[in-house]
Amino acid sequence: MQPGPASDAGLPPAGGRSSAPRRWRRAAAALIVVLALCGLAAATRGVLTQVMPRQFTAAQQRQIEAWEVSRRWHTLPEGAIFPAAVSYQLPGQALGSSSGLALTARRLGIAPPAACAGGTDAAAAAILAAHGCTTILRATYADATTSMLVTIGVAVLPSSIAATEAGNQLYSAEPQDPHGAVSPAPVPGTLAAGFASGQRQLAWETHAGSYVILATAGYADGRPTEHLTGDGYLLTEMSSLAQGLGDEVSEVLGKAAPVPACPGAPGC
Repeated sequence: MQPGPASDAGLPPAGGRSSAPRRWRRAAAALIVVLALCGLAAATRGVLTQVMPRQFTAAQQRQIEAWEVSRRWHTLPEGAIFPAAVSYQLPGQALGSSSGLALTARRLGIAPPAACAGGTDAAAAAILAAHGCTTILRATYADATTSMLVTIGVAVLPSSIAATEAGNQLYSAEPQDPHGAVSPAPVPGTLAAGFASGQRQLAWETHAGSYVILATAGYADGRPTEHLTGDGYLLTEMSSLAQGLGDEVSEVLGKAAPVPACPGAPGC
């Protein structure tokens, strides 16, 4: 019996090499491609992180906004803080009417910035100093009839918390209480040339942002302090004048700052 042809089972395919190393090389090449793509993605994320706008945390946003408000007294022009003309409203009840009367106060002059102790009375100076007051700005206005004067003051404090605490301590429910008043700022050559503390009839105060806003009012004819509580009309008219000016200044200095946005450069 003649032996048949030898079986080719288990022998390498024609060409004499196994396909296993080839498959391994393909797998290795695929792995290298995957790793390269992963590295590219990571690098891309890093680049995008650098060039995309930075995201502030809520706490950082609040800090930036507070900083913007706190520097307004220094960056805004004097005329923006103390406008040349300010509208205020006399309530209708003072006139026996159902509607109020719109009036306009006009600025007579702006005093140079002063130390807080130099622009307020002793009681106010002590409270403001205890909360870190650094500077006070003042301007004097005449009412629409030129018969009343108001000096409006802006006390600059280090934070809104300090301003709130100082403002609360300065607040008095009695407008003629001399506790915590800004000193009148006379303006040479005007109706307010002789405006002084002895003429003060009432005081008014509030706080906005990192500022305490103070006002003191009196008559332009130089009459000394007298109790206005017996004359409801005069008390209302003078209080409306002081509040109208105080609200205007508070709105300018204390309005909310825009939400901070980073321009997109690395590190902003």
